[in-house]
Amino acid sequence: MVDNLSQLTAKKLHSNYDEQGYFVIRDYFSAPEISSLKKVILKFHELWKQDNLEFYQEEAFNSSLITGSEYLGFDDRVELFNFISSTKIMTVVESLMPNNPAFMNTQLFFNPVNPQQKDFWHRDCQYDYDVEDQKQVIDETQVVHLRVPLFDELGIELVPGTHKRWDNDEEFDVRQEEKGRTSCESLSGGKKIKLAAGDLLVFSADMIHRGLYGLDRLALDILVFDSSANYVDYVDDDCLPESSMLDKIADPRLYMNTFELKSIQLKSK
Repeated sequence: MVDNLSQLTAKKLHSNYDEQGYFVIRDYFSAPEISSLKKVILKFHELWKQDNLEFYQEEAFNSSLITGSEYLGFDDRVELFNFISSTKIMTVVESLMPNNPAFMNTQLFFNPVNPQQKDFWHRDCQYDYDVEDQKQVIDETQVVHLRVPLFDELGIELVPGTHKRWDNDEEFDVRQEEKGRTSCESLSGGKKIKLAAGDLLVFSADMIHRGLYGLDRLALDILVFDSSANYVDYVDDDCLPESSMLDKIADPRLYMNTFELKSIQLKSK
């Protein structure tokens, strides 16, 4: 795990991620950077909650498509796109994916209103693939979360190294709720990582992990993927910049790579 900027080298970041499936950079973003980001995110969050009130009150713990056009205007979207493709973010992304990383989506994680909801262990791939295909996904592809907490929070719990290996019996039974186990139980290999506003947590989407509910949890997740992986189907067109925005984005490469993948896909149909 990387603790501060003095340790920040591409080789170090890649090594940490390769071995453990995650790393944290403490105090990576300044207070003004977080403050500006928070204004845009809170605007989205309040409008989204109004529009999804029943879902929010009963079961929601996250939202997505933050960069889309439904809740934010042109200028706010441009500000978000510039943050997502900023030098600080791209330095980290390209340390892990040096060859054409692509933008997938954004998500916003918050505490559920329903007190009966418990934080739960999962791999992201389990929602799209059966068990055998999950094993293949872990071996072959890479989707990365870059989490930016907007307030101090309890953070995340994960099982280091599970981005590269399959579950042991305990992990599988808890995650899949087999043999009377439940997905909110503790795992012996779990490691809790508390986060503060300004930190950056980077972790594999397909490692075993769970968010920890509590405090003022509100975290923006940026999802990126390796262009060699077949994930362009997961990208909603509306979450990408409009053509009129591109000249206002300082470094649009992350989005241009996604556009290129979509173009290739279209030509192949």
